[in-house]
Amino acid sequence: MKAKLPLLALLATTCGVTAANWPGFRYDGLGISPEKSAPVKWSATENVRWRVVLPDAGNSSPIVWGNRVFITQAQGEKRSVVCFDRTNGKQLWQQSVSYAEKDDTHETNPHASPTPVTDGTRVIAWFGSAGVVCHDLAGKELWRRDLGKQKHQWGYGSSPVLFQDLCLLHFGSGTRTFLIALDKKTGEKIWQVDLPETDPPVRYDGFAGKQGQPIGSWSTPLILRGQRDEVVLSIVGEVRGFDPKTGRELWRADGLSPLVYTSAIVGEGVVFGSGGFGGSTLAIKAGGSGDLSNQKLWHVQKEKKNRISSGIIHKGHVFLCNMDGVAQCIELTTGKDKWQERLKGNGAKGEIWGSTVVVGENIYVMNQSGETFVFKANPEKLELVSVNPLNELSNSTLAISDGELFIRTSKTLWCISERK
Repeated sequence: MKAKLPLLALLATTCGVTAANWPGFRYDGLGISPEKSAPVKWSATENVRWRVVLPDAGNSSPIVWGNRVFITQAQGEKRSVVCFDRTNGKQLWQQSVSYAEKDDTHETNPHASPTPVTDGTRVIAWFGSAGVVCHDLAGKELWRRDLGKQKHQWGYGSSPVLFQDLCLLHFGSGTRTFLIALDKKTGEKIWQVDLPETDPPVRYDGFAGKQGQPIGSWSTPLILRGQRDEVVLSIVGEVRGFDPKTGRELWRADGLSPLVYTSAIVGEGVVFGSGGFGGSTLAIKAGGSGDLSNQKLWHVQKEKKNRISSGIIHKGHVFLCNMDGVAQCIELTTGKDKWQERLKGNGAKGEIWGSTVVVGENIYVMNQSGETFVFKANPEKLELVSVNPLNELSNSTLAISDGELFIRTSKTLWCISERK
């Protein structure tokens, strides 16, 4: 039950991609770019290689493979994958499925909010009740899979991830919630683990003292590769680890709140999970087996912060951005708060929904005014490098590829580059 695996095995993550590619949400889910540098200064008129106006709002993030940039896009009943030429922003193709039935979501969470994923041969997207769709990079549909009705008043948001020949998806939140593995070549179901969501007997988050309030998890699974491969997933009330080949549960730890917007992160031998809406935060040693609920490194049951943005683990610390626009640094193994400071821009909306990414020692995160803050991964203080305004609402996370940034706002897809 307490067996531990060698630390080296726990530090390995996604392999098989190059620095020039950004294949999925936050690269491999950890938000750590393998590149050495990226632009640190731009605006709506400076260092813009190209910009493309989008037909409607969206929260999904761009991904990049070779000369192609992909996003998901909803417009009316249509749920689309759209492909652009990375050199000039020209649209190469758009393939859509339609869903005409009532499809609940929150007004701030447009449909098609999950980020797609690619392995360089195929691109896979999840559209909630409209199903999972796979295309080749030229836009030919290879398969689609109907997983049934997804129903939650706030919609869906978890992005698909790839492991070997499998596409893994956290289907939820709502009345039907499960972790499923599909054959990435055919869409055939390989395994499924049901994850029923139940209202806790006592709530200590922002709905403290109230029952029958919303619960759910919008977390994206995290793939860890090593001596023992794992899928790490934050769900209602827990963080769990699964065998990605079979779906067998490897471990679990309770202590998360019943609303989870962030995705779990792992680094330096530690799993870090965080709830939302004044929920909880916890850390446990990676590589354990069985019930690890009583083996946490630390646990804060009720935070004062609300977190939608997923953080970064870097050199013994966790760097976070809270929904209210306050950046925060925490000691990874103790939970000690090192600093908190507001990221101050000039836009009207300072809330942060998009997640952080790091290039070298620079952390990037964008607020809802489309201002990207670049600050150093400094555990002693907030060391701001730049504030870069695009002046458009955004809830997405930027992508980094071959020294360029790809940013999705509610109106526009941008390529930021220092190249002439």
